[in-house]
Amino acid sequence: MDEDPDEFIPTRQSLLSRLKNWDDAASWREFFNTYWKLIYAVARRAGLTHTEAEEVVQETVLGVARSIGEFRYDPTRSSFKNWLMQVTRHRIARQVARRRRQPPVDEAPQETSRTPLLERLPDPAGGGLEAIWDAEWEKNLVDTALRRVKGRAPIRQYQMFDFFVLKKWPAAKVARTLGVSIGHVYVAKHRITRLIKKEVELLSQKPL
Repeated sequence: MDEDPDEFIPTRQSLLSRLKNWDDAASWREFFNTYWKLIYAVARRAGLTHTEAEEVVQETVLGVARSIGEFRYDPTRSSFKNWLMQVTRHRIARQVARRRRQPPVDEAPQETSRTPLLERLPDPAGGGLEAIWDAEWEKNLVDTALRRVKGRAPIRQYQMFDFFVLKKWPAAKVARTLGVSIGHVYVAKHRITRLIKKEVELLSQKPL
């Protein structure tokens, strides 16, 4: 049976059940490392400053800690992805309310062209934040896969992939810098890309 496409990031029964134990530091660290960039990126794209977005991350994690005992994982009825989005939305809305009372002075918010979205954040039916959340969710999936592959792949191969694919160096420059043949660069690209695709598939199907 196919997995719900809303459940790409690998936090399901296993990690969710472990998070209900507040003393399980390893599981909470795993949750934070998997999701903080997602929450931060959404807050920034919603128009918040760096400091405000950091506060959203902290408050969202605390909100999850307070509410996780009430969450029941059932992909046929409720999506963890959507539940986490609502927790994040509420924290962003609180930051917006604080800004109205006391505008930030330490740094400028994101582009003013995005500020109309902020007016819709408190409304759970608003589509603006959901579109941002969906885009950042999938990006976070790929980032998670990259991080896992980097931790397991041969260092030399990942360096070639990093320079050639991620940093977009010419193959000849990568080969010259690392003292390998151009053929090795292309082989590394193929192998690491295959590992990443497998990891993405694993993350979309297998809970932590």
